[in-house]
Amino acid sequence: MTARLLIQLAALFGGLGVAIGAFGAHALHDMLVKAGRADTFETAVRYQFYHALAALAIGVLWATRPELRSLGTTGALWLGGIVVFSGSLYALCFTGVTKLGAVAPIGGLLFLAGWVSLALAVREL
Repeated sequence: MTARLLIQLAALFGGLGVAIGAFGAHALHDMLVKAGRADTFETAVRYQFYHALAALAIGVLWATRPELRSLGTTGALWLGGIVVFSGSLYALCFTGVTKLGAVAPIGGLLFLAGWVSLALAVREL
């Protein structure tokens, strides 16, 4: 991964967060409320946004400090967390397959590992 790719993917996930969040709030709101999944959907969107913005920030930091190559690991962990955590929650909301919720903690671990990775990466500052 490069800083440029990390920033581009962060922008993509941020933009998708806006689109998915708006779609859920408007077109899918009644379905999500009826299924009792509105909170789950909102959690997925929120964590996607948090980590897209965080990935954007470290991408910018990495672009200005290219010697901090380990920031790429941090970004990869967070982007993977978005796919696994938010993705599994979105899939749960749209399919009703509750077993998909069991995958979300793996994404949560990726998020946590990314934060640890960041703490280790900036020791070089």
